[in-house]
Amino acid sequence: MSMTITSVDTLQSGLRVCQANYADASHARALSHLLNLYAQDVMGGGHALSQFALDNLAPELARRPQAFSVLAFVQGEAAGLVNCMEGFSTFACKPLVNVHDLAVHPKFRRRGIARQMMGLAERIALSRGACKLTLEVLQGNASAIQLYREIGFLNYQLDPAMGQAVFLQKLLE
Repeated sequence: MSMTITSVDTLQSGLRVCQANYADASHARALSHLLNLYAQDVMGGGHALSQFALDNLAPELARRPQAFSVLAFVQGEAAGLVNCMEGFSTFACKPLVNVHDLAVHPKFRRRGIARQMMGLAERIALSRGACKLTLEVLQGNASAIQLYREIGFLNYQLDPAMGQAVFLQKLLE
């Protein structure tokens, strides 16, 4: 049984990290704004989100019980987001949580915000009974890779002789 974690860590003056409430208009705006900034960054593909995505992100996430997001605000300004999707590990026969997006506004980077958001995402995943967190990251994003390693992420492999997992995609639209 999952438990919603809405309590907020205020670890530095003016920093607030919380689970997003998709029905809250300020949270919905923060999600769209921050995801759009991330999408326009080279690490997010370099293209703005469509108007459809901007207008419908929070309502569509709200329709999916397997989705949750974490937001960070610095003195009330949207500073970061983590979008997560619950999946299922057939080998463990338990839920897993994939960190689908992690973004920090450029002016708030290098302040430990991503680490704080990932901490809350992990606590939410644990409250859902998840056996692991997964994520993908571009090889060229050295600072993100360093953070992920520092907080316990490792390359995925089952047998070293078979190598590491490779992430692939096939676009359907």
